[in-house]
Amino acid sequence: MRVLGVDPGLTRCGIGIVDGDNYQNLQMVGVGVIRTDVTAPLEARLLQLEVELITWIKKYKPDVIAVERVFSQLNVKTAMATGQAAGVALLIAARNGIPVAMHTPSEVKAAVSGSGRADKKQVAEMVKKLLKLKTIPQPVDSTDALALAICHHWRGRGNALVASALKKEKSRISSLQKAKGK
Repeated sequence: MRVLGVDPGLTRCGIGIVDGDNYQNLQMVGVGVIRTDVTAPLEARLLQLEVELITWIKKYKPDVIAVERVFSQLNVKTAMATGQAAGVALLIAARNGIPVAMHTPSEVKAAVSGSGRADKKQVAEMVKKLLKLKTIPQPVDSTDALALAICHHWRGRGNALVASALKKEKSRISSLQKAKGK
């Protein structure tokens, strides 16, 4: 499975691609940051995010896109910009038929470090260790994107298995009800 992690931001949007055939064998395929000009109009910045995200999707062909779920912050302006950037990623995924998973910052921290309260340095060190990297990717937005992708490799598979089992169980119950004439 190939996961594109997106740490949304209007000024810096972290991007990380992680491949894995099982939860213990993860490999970084690509990492970067999309930067937009803070002096440009909002619509131009969103368009730039769209164009560059599409380039990443075409180049790496992810199976799923994991986006950080925007949460309410004290700084409303920052939350709005993050939400707008996340919206661009979600729209592109929908247009390309790519499944999306959203993970909260605490889910990502817990998945990668074992603690939902881990700081950025702890998460970065674990990303480096888990992906067997020589150095921590910079800036932190890129490391956060890789952490999102790792989180989805671990949480996403489990969530998908649960969803599949529930679907099969509902189908089985429906078949039994039809057989009983209900």
